[in-house]
Amino acid sequence: MKSEHIPKATIGRLAVYIQVLENLKHDGVEIISSEALAQACSVNSSQIRKDLAYFGEFGVRGVGYYVQELITSIKQSLGIDRIWNCALVGVGNLGRALLRHREFSRKGFAIKVAFDCDPYKIGELVEGLEVICTRKTKEKIREYGLEIGIITTPPERAQRAANYLVDGGIKGIINYAPSRIQVPDHIPVEYVDFFHHLYAVAFQIKLNEK
Repeated sequence: MKSEHIPKATIGRLAVYIQVLENLKHDGVEIISSEALAQACSVNSSQIRKDLAYFGEFGVRGVGYYVQELITSIKQSLGIDRIWNCALVGVGNLGRALLRHREFSRKGFAIKVAFDCDPYKIGELVEGLEVICTRKTKEKIREYGLEIGIITTPPERAQRAANYLVDGGIKGIINYAPSRIQVPDHIPVEYVDFFHHLYAVAFQIKLNEK
């Protein structure tokens, strides 16, 4: 890797590149030009070259990119060429939907443990996982070697869930709860809020109607 100071927007685009490349591979495409890849990813070819340059030299002049080779290289650069063990906190409707989502494991993110504080849910089997009391978070993080926490609690319980995860030694958090959480600086947090995207689409529709 040439630089550790990689823009967050670049990481987001790399995720798009992987998605497009994997679809191309599924369709039997082995080589793709930078222009064709750029068009498929809705960016320009210079942007793709700039993003990839953070991680090394890719592609062959006059030929393009070898699809499988580029997928492998990007995954290695992002650290997603291995299995990441995850914990989910909050087994409500959203939590259950994520547990049913097969793409997590297919993409290398294995949800090993599901936690909840509701005594009526503790002990229940959801998608083959027994729901465990959140008070055992620290113990289970160490037992299963969990690295990423996924919070799907109501907003008022998100901080408590984060506290349990941090206390257990979790390395990063994805927060689906519509609430900001406070964690130590060394723990990366990503927020997923579906309404942000709905607001953005609504705004674009409004602009188009003018």
